[in-house]
Amino acid sequence: MAKIIIPTPLRKFTDNQSSFQATSGNVGEALNELTTTYPGVKGHLFDDNGQVRQFIKVFVGEDDIKDLDNNATAVESGTVISIVPAIAGGC
Repeated sequence: MAKIIIPTPLRKFTDNQSSFQATSGNVGEALNELTTTYPGVKGHLFDDNGQVRQFIKVFVGEDDIKDLDNNATAVESGTVISIVPAIAGGC
């Protein structure tokens, strides 16, 4: 199983869970599994075309999936998938 780390701003859509165990074979399937279990998070992760929103970064380990095979990036037992939303602020 791959472990998806859920960032604090999205936990209100996942019953305050900080992680999710996905049984899928790649990142896209794992994220879809997450949104099937917690439908409220879907609109915050995916755009209207079903793609990960531009301001969301997804990492497998320390690697951005855009540097790998995007949503087709394979995951296996023990893989950690991190969802990192953009944070804006400042003056």
